[in-house]
Amino acid sequence: MKIIALIPARMGSSRFPGKPMALILGKPMIGHVYERVAKSNLLDLVAVATCDQEIYDYIESIGGTAVMTGNHHERASDRCAEALLELEQVNKTRYDVVVMVQGDEPMTHPDMIAEAVQPLLDDPEVQVVNLLGRINDTTEFEDRNCIKVVCDLNSNALYFSREPIPTRSKVDEVPMGKQVCIIPFRRDYLLEYTRLAPTPLEVVESVDMMRVLEHGMKVRMAPTIHQTQAVDTPVDLKRVERLMQSLNA
Repeated sequence: MKIIALIPARMGSSRFPGKPMALILGKPMIGHVYERVAKSNLLDLVAVATCDQEIYDYIESIGGTAVMTGNHHERASDRCAEALLELEQVNKTRYDVVVMVQGDEPMTHPDMIAEAVQPLLDDPEVQVVNLLGRINDTTEFEDRNCIKVVCDLNSNALYFSREPIPTRSKVDEVPMGKQVCIIPFRRDYLLEYTRLAPTPLEVVESVDMMRVLEHGMKVRMAPTIHQTQAVDTPVDLKRVERLMQSLNA
């Protein structure tokens, strides 16, 4: 089985313009993500998918692989699908699994790739997986930049939201979970996904995976044991830098 990791990144984030190139411990955030993902021994190739020359040039300068994509994509998964087809053509290789790792996950641990891919190896019926992290405090639970998720008894996602779910009054009884944006797709399913029409809840929540759920399909959630913090704002950037210092990352 051939597995590729694609890291979508763009400079035009509405909440934090220029985010991929923001420095953490003296290195651009996208560099931290790329180097950490590349340490996974499960991957045949790691590449950054971007519409920005600055990001492309930086990744090439550190010996990495980057792919220029169109600047019209609203969803990271659509950007990855374009990059996948280009890389398959250039490398004359067909990849079986595409692991999308968001470019704002600088605390990615290489083992998180294996955690996310394992359900695809275990169950041929699973088409797409998201890592599931734990929310340990109410501040993160209330943060709209943190995508909360609730699951059924078979570890499939029921709903993703930027609002606090499940109900605030019962969070001591049901663990609070968040989406960690390490998302493996089976190749053909990723391409099928990009052909699906965007859906109303996908748009209002601004969460790619709602497109899957609204079209009646399943997203398998895989828990991670690793601490992680995405970067959505400059405040998050400072928090991640402190966490990475404390963990001697």
